Amino acid sequence: MGEDLTATVERVRGSVEGVIEGKPEVVQLALTVLLAEGHLLIEDVPGVGKTMLAKALARSIDCSVRRIQFTPDLLPSDITGVSIWDQQRRDFEFKPGAIFAQIVIGDEINRASPKTQSALLESMEERQVTIDGQTYELPSPFMVVATQNPVEMEGTYPLPEAQRDRFMARVSVGYPSVEAELQMLDVHGGVSPLEDLQPVAHAHEIMKLIEAVRGVHVAEPVRRYAVDLVAATRTHPDLRLGASPRATLHLLRASKAAAALAGRDYALPDDVQALAVMVLAHRLLPTAQAQLNRRTAEQVVQEILQRTPVPTAPQQGGLGGLGRGAYGQQPPRSR
Repeated sequence: MGEDLTATVERVRGSVEGVIEGKPEVVQLALTVLLAEGHLLIEDVPGVGKTMLAKALARSIDCSVRRIQFTPDLLPSDITGVSIWDQQRRDFEFKPGAIFAQIVIGDEINRASPKTQSALLESMEERQVTIDGQTYELPSPFMVVATQNPVEMEGTYPLPEAQRDRFMARVSVGYPSVEAELQMLDVHGGVSPLEDLQPVAHAHEIMKLIEAVRGVHVAEPVRRYAVDLVAATRTHPDLRLGASPRATLHLLRASKAAAALAGRDYALPDDVQALAVMVLAHRLLPTAQAQLNRRTAEQVVQEILQRTPVPTAPQQGGLGGLGRGAYGQQPPRSR
């Protein structure tokens, strides 16, 4: 990324971290998913700042934002929109739903019924909505930031596998440290910092960042490493459902975004390793025996990371492979 784009990222990062104290790794993942054109699922117990994180990210960018409070009585048409008969025009008029925004905040998504949850499937994957046979394109950039409570909590519906698979990454905010919680009391004790939060980047700047991420080079060994990690989930004895090819694509895109945020124009195996648990774990279903043994999907992914050989770049030049190395080399173009 150029200096201008790097400055844009730092402005957005600083803006969000001013609201979410002591969680730089969570903010980093949110930015990674945004630049990788993905969607983010934030799962944790109530009161740890899930919605605050989603709102801070949305308000830091000068683009359209809509918030959906998912409840058991929410209807699919409340999300996608509905065609209403216009008496004067003697025709149906489409009234867009809350999904028609550049950043959509879905609060407590697993409070709604699976029927309503499925209204997001087309928009999250194809960035369009089809109503009464008519297809409507969604704006760019487009990102869904959804929060959910743990499935064991009262009044929740587990997200269907197809829904979870459309989220690029899942993150848990977690409880803050004592120092961060003390700082939170100072910052949030009076007026909420969200009230004074102003946009620090425009939508067209985010699109430039996304274009830069698309151009990040991923060498063949890194691509194969990502494929090997995902393939290992499909044969692991503790899993009854492994990760899909979409998961491989999401892992690659997220790795490219992480590389760009680190100031590189090429991805490393380290980028894949750092994101594997957050990109893959929420898509996996442990077997009944694994659940009885209290084996989580996160533990399985960690085990796969330890078992899968990491590609090593060949030594190049007189610097012993330092610098860009093999991973930063673009493939030769055919003449």
